[in-house]
Amino acid sequence: MSEKKIPFTEAEIREIIKTYPTPFHIYDERAIVDNARKFLAAFAWAPGFKEYFAVKATPNPHILKLLQAEGIGADCSSMAELLLCEKIGISGEEIVFSANDTPYEEFAKAMEMGALINLDDITMIDYMERRGPLPAAVCMRYNPGPLLKEGNALIGMPEEAKYGMTRGQIFTAIDMLRRKGVARFGLHTMVVSNELAEANLLHTAGMMFDLAVEVQDKLGVNIEFIDFGGGIGIPYRPEDKDVDCAVLSAGIRRSFEEIMVPHGLGEVRLAFECGRFVTGPYGYLVMTAIHHKDIWKHYIGTDASMADLMRPGMYGAYHHLTVMGKETAPADHVYDVTGSLCENCDKFAVDRKLPQIDEGDILVVHDTGAHGHAMGFNYNGKLRSAELLLRKDGAVTQIRRAETMDDLFATLDFTSFRK
Repeated sequence: MSEKKIPFTEAEIREIIKTYPTPFHIYDERAIVDNARKFLAAFAWAPGFKEYFAVKATPNPHILKLLQAEGIGADCSSMAELLLCEKIGISGEEIVFSANDTPYEEFAKAMEMGALINLDDITMIDYMERRGPLPAAVCMRYNPGPLLKEGNALIGMPEEAKYGMTRGQIFTAIDMLRRKGVARFGLHTMVVSNELAEANLLHTAGMMFDLAVEVQDKLGVNIEFIDFGGGIGIPYRPEDKDVDCAVLSAGIRRSFEEIMVPHGLGEVRLAFECGRFVTGPYGYLVMTAIHHKDIWKHYIGTDASMADLMRPGMYGAYHHLTVMGKETAPADHVYDVTGSLCENCDKFAVDRKLPQIDEGDILVVHDTGAHGHAMGFNYNGKLRSAELLLRKDGAVTQIRRAETMDDLFATLDFTSFRK
């Protein structure tokens, strides 16, 4: 069981709302930093261990700087994410660039910044070489396909996923790159997302260790680093169990010592690209109940929408919901909690047992610290909300302002309609 905590009281959040109207996302600085430190400490045994925060999860410079101060790098997958890192001083091999279907301009920018390049497709070798030099260090993303018997709801079965190379392509790619002068190699995979079972995560580690040993045996190439990707989940539902970092780390260590060390690979660096696991539980979407509707079901309308949190509408994902000031009240009403988007999937909760909700009540959606604001959009002309940071001392800083209509219309040309 996971306890769904909120780092502010009803009185405190109503005071914040006086300055920053709902809806907004707010992140708990102290909890994010403490969690990052706990994760890094769990893998202190691993030589040169590195966590590259998945920028796509929460692409905000204030969050990235918090994590950079803890020694965490950045996992980028687009030009915008590379530029965001550049603007705040993250560069070199503090970045791993893991993109798919990638335009050359993005490869070129990543190489200019000195990032580690993680190739998703063997054809990218020729594609890059025809346009410029190859990077000095290359990582290959592995897709085990049907060799991995279990998939994951978010990524799916590996053979159905668009990511990565086959086992045969991994060996061919390394041999090709070695002949072209590349001297440093890494391996990468990510076959699950939001995985809560330590056993499945451990299986992935063992699979990658076996692959590294086989690369050494068949090609005489020593792998420099192994990146397990992200994929570590968080308990969105109160009945879910947290991933135990100590258990996960101990299991990976056993596998590392059993497989890698006897083959002289005990200095291979290990890495993760966790985004959700680092910040996910420590972000909250705060919104206000503004309408009731009673037809075939009972609806609570809010001033937020799917544009502020896409996951429930896109995936049918569960996010816990708290009615501020009614935390201990009986959950004796059943509601669909909705937004105003002209789509029937614009719902934060469906058939959810909650306390009686009155207009003006403050509702808090949990676990929006990753893939929350970042997945926002402007369909229906909806404006993306603000992001706030709850500081360790209790102060609140706006780290992204809410969009305005001027922002929304900035790329449109109205000049031909003016007299």
